[in-house]
Amino acid sequence: MQVIDTDLPGVRVLAPAVHGDDRGELRELFRDPAGAGADFGPIRQINLTRSVAGALRGLHWQLPRQGKLVWVTRGRVFDVAVDVRAGSDTFGRHAAVELGTGQGLWIPPGFAHGLLAVGGDCDVIYALSEPYELRGQRGVRWDDPQLGIDWPVDGAPIVSARDAALPRLRELGDEDLPHRP
Repeated sequence: MQVIDTDLPGVRVLAPAVHGDDRGELRELFRDPAGAGADFGPIRQINLTRSVAGALRGLHWQLPRQGKLVWVTRGRVFDVAVDVRAGSDTFGRHAAVELGTGQGLWIPPGFAHGLLAVGGDCDVIYALSEPYELRGQRGVRWDDPQLGIDWPVDGAPIVSARDAALPRLRELGDEDLPHRP
């Protein structure tokens, strides 16, 4: 993200980078830059993903703790949240919903998140409570049989190489899991 000062004190242009692959693209629309001199409140970063039909993103979470407010701005997604909080009574359980244009989902800290573009191409905005950090990224395979997620896809979805290489839930160590507050 490039932050560019304007002629007015505190008014800054935020220029997002675009990251693309076979699934579509991601634009980091907002990041609370260190030293920006403004209080952006509880939202620390906003992303836009554009996914082609059949693209699957996830299942991801961020350490130490990151909540996500997900809004579909175009199309339909099959959206999944998985409890990955160490010691949680519902550890490994998931909730899955289909969201259409204009619908959103809050994924609290301590939950993995994934989505599948269904019914055509789609755009999704993510408002994040903590900014993305490479060293804090974690994930679990979307097709882990222990999770029992019934993804509504015929054949193989379009999955990034990184997501295809994620570990299964049973392969994660305690250091990979968020802990309940």
